[in-house]
Amino acid sequence: MRLLLVEDDDRVAAALSAVLTRHGFEVTHARSGQEALQALVPAGAPFGVILLDLGLPDQDGYEVCSKIRRRTSTPVIMVTARSDVRSRIHGLNLGADDYVVKPYDTGELLARIHAVSRRTAHEDTGSGAQSTLRFGPVRIELPTRRVSVDGTVVQLTRKEFDLLALLAQRPGVVFRREQIISEVWHTSWEGTGRTLEVHVASLRSKLRVPALIETVRGVGYRLVAPAV
Repeated sequence: MRLLLVEDDDRVAAALSAVLTRHGFEVTHARSGQEALQALVPAGAPFGVILLDLGLPDQDGYEVCSKIRRRTSTPVIMVTARSDVRSRIHGLNLGADDYVVKPYDTGELLARIHAVSRRTAHEDTGSGAQSTLRFGPVRIELPTRRVSVDGTVVQLTRKEFDLLALLAQRPGVVFRREQIISEVWHTSWEGTGRTLEVHVASLRSKLRVPALIETVRGVGYRLVAPAV
């Protein structure tokens, strides 16, 4: 996923960019409101999420958010030290999709990025488009929870399907182990890690495409679409 990071502090931007890149994001850094707006000019794949700092050198962050929203429906997460309720409400009323207060936990920020991107994907496919996903020989029918490989139906458990569907709806994006456990098992990571590993191994065996689900060492898993 391409991500636009709007942050005037180069040190903060460098540290955050390194984390985001390690989690599978392609980061474009804008140091001002004007740079951010220029980055939105169509050029290749669109951005999946915009992280917008409000303390910019050339324009007020709220004004930039308003301009961004007039140009694109890309999810915007405001990242700022302004923690009062009035500021949050103002940001959300201008079209921001979420509001994160500094200092923040990196894990929480990553979870919020994935959350707003999933909501957008759901809205974009609400009409039924993309209800069936294909990755090489693997076909995933989301409404009927049916999975087939080379036309042969594969019997998956409920959790196996939930895990596969989660990864498949954002191919290439790295999902942290903690995030997968939270969304598929609705519990915390503690004591559940082995369960996730077992389900991944079972999926690889049943789908007969081991490379489809890639382990990102020390982070989590992602679905890798086979080359066409």
